[in-house]
Amino acid sequence: MKNYLLLLALSLFFVGCSTKHPHLETVKSVDIQKYKGTWYEIARFEHFFEKGCKNVTATYELKSDGDIKVINRCTMIEDNKQKEAFGVAYPTDETNSKLKVSFFRPFYGDYYILDVASDYSYALVGAPSRELLWILSRTKTIDESTKEKILAQLPKLGFDKEKFIWTIQE
Repeated sequence: MKNYLLLLALSLFFVGCSTKHPHLETVKSVDIQKYKGTWYEIARFEHFFEKGCKNVTATYELKSDGDIKVINRCTMIEDNKQKEAFGVAYPTDETNSKLKVSFFRPFYGDYYILDVASDYSYALVGAPSRELLWILSRTKTIDESTKEKILAQLPKLGFDKEKFIWTIQE
């Protein structure tokens, strides 16, 4: 029964993530070779699968079949226990800027790369529902000018910057 309820909850979550919002513009293209590797989460919109996390990272590894292995890690603030989640992603078109990601197959969510630095030092990633958003960096912090540049984009993309939770990175 618990598995059934979990499956139902996850189904509702992903159906609820479908969007009635206007089209969400992504970057023109993403070089997956440059994008792969480890990213530190700078900020996020809160959601159940990262609730209470600090030291959050996401690692992307290119698999031989063209899919992307996703490894999300965090430390729970409450007890310092480590959490890991393993998933898979694949691009939905030749731009590589729109991916489908799954940690609970067969359910996939949208992962849209909305902005990425030319040197791949930071990225802004969200979902068309406007309920999920992350600022990612190759380092544990970003400078204030980069932060302000990213935040300035949010209104035109339809995101509320006040919903950000700034991730503790130790």
